[in-house]
Amino acid sequence: MPHDIDVVLVTPRYLAGLGDPAWVTVPLHRACDWSTAEDPLMPRVILTSPDQRAQLRLEPTPDLAKPWWSLRHASNGDQRAWSVTFDAATPVEIIAAVTDALTDPSGPPPAAGDPYEPLRAAGWHAPRHHGGLLSPEGMAAPDSLARVDRTTHEGRTTSWIVETSVHQLPAVWRAYLDGNTPPHLVSALFRALADETPLVREPHRVPNLACTQGRTSTRQVSAEAVAFALEHRTAALAQRRAPSPSATPTSPPHVPKPRRAR
Repeated sequence: MPHDIDVVLVTPRYLAGLGDPAWVTVPLHRACDWSTAEDPLMPRVILTSPDQRAQLRLEPTPDLAKPWWSLRHASNGDQRAWSVTFDAATPVEIIAAVTDALTDPSGPPPAAGDPYEPLRAAGWHAPRHHGGLLSPEGMAAPDSLARVDRTTHEGRTTSWIVETSVHQLPAVWRAYLDGNTPPHLVSALFRALADETPLVREPHRVPNLACTQGRTSTRQVSAEAVAFALEHRTAALAQRRAPSPSATPTSPPHVPKPRRAR
């Protein structure tokens, strides 16, 4: 018989904690045809794109002190090889924003002018250095618990570092995007950071930091909705690849064979 269960809504989303890694891996495998590696001597998750150019790896054990997720892509034409890494406590919904954009069959959208625009619209601002000066190369969340920094190497390549941290405490999680990461993936990550929609977590999986520094509320929802959320997400992503009704080829009209003259 259907029943309701308690879930916790967490904002801001960068404090929500890891969540379920299947939110990223299952759609990649089932909706986007990424293959899995089978190697009992390497108990890690390895998913590879159909064209063999992209690979997602999860190390065997989450380590809060170093990256757990790594997404790498080989060079392709004018696009140089690139990589993105995420620490273990990165909310899976933020990671999924990047993988969803990467696997979108419609391809990358036209290049946006200002990658920081989604953050500005959400109230993010230029952070201050220790000397009190504003940093033109970064953005900080309104609560100052998350920030994005842009660094330039040798005057050419630009990399991005996203960090959630509390003053005088170790970073909660970091993401690193190297300078060759396609701009639409950078934008997808920033939009996910700026999104003010609460993330849903099971009560026992809510980090203490979310309770002390963020905003949480408990709500009852259908147990069926929670159980099938991943299935619905996977189906929606698979639908992106389905041809539109107008694109479905129609059968040619039947033309009767001419009769032989007697």
